[in-house]
Amino acid sequence: MEPQSKPRFVTSRRVEFVDTDMAGIVHFTNFFRYMEQAESEFFRSHGHTLAARPGADGAAVGWPRVAASCSFKSPAYHNDVLEVHIFVRRRGFKSLTQQFEFWRGETLVATGQIKTAFCRFRPGQPIESLEIPAEYDAMLGPYDPDAQESAGEP
Repeated sequence: MEPQSKPRFVTSRRVEFVDTDMAGIVHFTNFFRYMEQAESEFFRSHGHTLAARPGADGAAVGWPRVAASCSFKSPAYHNDVLEVHIFVRRRGFKSLTQQFEFWRGETLVATGQIKTAFCRFRPGQPIESLEIPAEYDAMLGPYDPDAQESAGEP
């Protein structure tokens, strides 16, 4: 799969006072929340959810995190409006790697990445990774045959 040059999804997020530290800069941990909020909006915009409620049998499916990282380029401050760009960087049989870019106007504030796996959760049983269903094809793009080897596919 060729790297995307255009984001798959774009949303915006205003930095609230509660998101900042004593220096008035966004506390680094909030970028992880911002990534999850943007990811949730991305899924919702396509009629999906990150975690389905358990069915009658108690089983549910969702996208638990396998890895997450964030790199900071420029500070963000209270009342800044950040534009969050999501790129699908890898889509394996069972895992998905998304990249996030945070922009304040023309300034790149931070970049992040989340790797998830599509899984089923059953009471009293280990988490089971599943093949990503075809219903996600339009949203995520095609399966990347190289992702399994290069991303350590679960």
